[in-house]
Amino acid sequence: MRNFILFIRRFFNLILFLVLEIVCVVLIARTNSLQGNAIMSSANTIVGLSYKKQNDVVYYFGLKRMNDSLLSENAKLRAQLALDNNTFDIIKDSNVHRALPSTDTNQKKIQYADYVYRTAKVVNNSVSAANNYITINRGTDDGIAKNMAVISGTGVVGKVVHVSGHYASVLSVLSVKQKVSAKLKDGTTGYVEWEGYRPDVLVMKDVPQQVTVRKGDSVFTTSYSFFPPEVLIGRVQKVMRIKKNNLLLLYLQPGSNFRNLQYVYVVENKMMAERLIVEDSVNIKTKP
Repeated sequence: MRNFILFIRRFFNLILFLVLEIVCVVLIARTNSLQGNAIMSSANTIVGLSYKKQNDVVYYFGLKRMNDSLLSENAKLRAQLALDNNTFDIIKDSNVHRALPSTDTNQKKIQYADYVYRTAKVVNNSVSAANNYITINRGTDDGIAKNMAVISGTGVVGKVVHVSGHYASVLSVLSVKQKVSAKLKDGTTGYVEWEGYRPDVLVMKDVPQQVTVRKGDSVFTTSYSFFPPEVLIGRVQKVMRIKKNNLLLLYLQPGSNFRNLQYVYVVENKMMAERLIVEDSVNIKTKP
């Protein structure tokens, strides 16, 4: 209390001046409409700016929750599409969305895959090495295992190669030792790979010359890839004809932006283990 009294004594003249100024402004605003309108307009502008700044701060700190919510919703939608318009049920928890075969006895379509989508955040990423790796914040404790496919909201990303309890390392599509089984819009299949130069250029080699390919055409994953089918790999940016073998070389812009990769989906194919057992028994190699 003593310090407060000393403060008042020390700044009494300043406090009195500010109080009188406020009184004067109020009197002017009440007795003169023109000045009053100007004062109110200025006050509203200041208050509006302060509210905007406050809202921007709240919005910024709420971005993580919003991103997690959107990512979870997208995973649910991808699980819904995984059965190719079949009837199905969805089982979900905080970061896992699973598409299950329908229990409807009238459902006649054959189920070839049971996909589980898990959301993850990228915590480290490289794009300049010969073989680039991505670290995500999900591991064995979250159901992640080796050889699971990884995609983004816009295209393929890579394959899980190492897993710990809380983290996983993903071999990026930007790797000279990984190819992706691909198909064009007419059904022509082949492989898309990275030549180790720029992170925004993939190539599809040995395309037959009779195939009609135009700039902007989309290239997707195949149904026999370890990736889910119909996931965008990239879009054709340039078509070159190789004279020595009369085949086409396609340059693609990747569907995923590897320079700014933030969130991904780890995709588990529940049928893959059984498929590998059958293929190994007859020495058939699963395509990448």
